[in-house]
Amino acid sequence: PVNLLAGISVRVSVEVGSTMMTLAALATLEAGNVVALDRKVGEPLDICANGSLVARGEIVSVDGRYGIRITELVSAEGRG
Repeated sequence: PVNLLAGISVRVSVEVGSTMMTLAALATLEAGNVVALDRKVGEPLDICANGSLVARGEIVSVDGRYGIRITELVSAEGRG
């Protein structure tokens, strides 16, 4: 059964954090501005597949590029 799904592509994304701001504040952003996010340094990042949370992890460097090390798989019940 798993082999039937092996060739299906999904979009994987990593959420570093988020914030709420007004459109007026967003419109005034310039290069060099810093936007504070709702996560602390070292806190696990959310890994999503097609918009659904599937795991958590941490940023790593892989041959000069960003990567993510999975530290926790999220159960179907934990995705709610």
